[in-house]
Amino acid sequence: MKMLEDRIREEGRILPGPVLKVSSFLNHQIDPDLMMELGKEIAARFSADSVTKILTIESSGIAIALAAGAAMHVPVLFAKKHRSSNVSGDLYQTVVHSYTHGTDYTVVVEREYLSADDRVLLVDDFLANGKAIEGLLALIHQAGADAVGAGIAIEKGFQEGGKLLRENGLRVESLAVVEKMDDSGIAFRAD
Repeated sequence: MKMLEDRIREEGRILPGPVLKVSSFLNHQIDPDLMMELGKEIAARFSADSVTKILTIESSGIAIALAAGAAMHVPVLFAKKHRSSNVSGDLYQTVVHSYTHGTDYTVVVEREYLSADDRVLLVDDFLANGKAIEGLLALIHQAGADAVGAGIAIEKGFQEGGKLLRENGLRVESLAVVEKMDDSGIAFRAD
């Protein structure tokens, strides 16, 4: 998606790790107009899949998931990284390793919000190693629901996550795929 690639080129910063910092528009400060466009694009790519629910993981994926949910007119559910006092009842839960934070989280979803009748679209801001998506897939599996695919804003194509998920049969639609990022700049996969 050219609009997203242009923003990454203009405002993205490469940090050690390699980390692509897009905090000025995607995952710290949010550009609502851009989010709505990303949501519309994800919705268009999955329009024929009879999605009944969108699932993401807190926190950076929520804005994109909400925009996609608004475009598709379906509820958005997010897996919480911490069980808080407002999370009660029976839960689906799994452990997810966060590449960015270098820690494991036990993520939870209340069972009443995810059922075997759901056709679930996963949405997230980044796909690198694929651990967040794998965790969300585990929650969907526990519920007996169907995963129709994953809509990702930015995929790091030079890392294994997207390749492994696709090899395991998940449809992954990434709006921008970074093939290389280094001192010479950022290169995107051609469509």
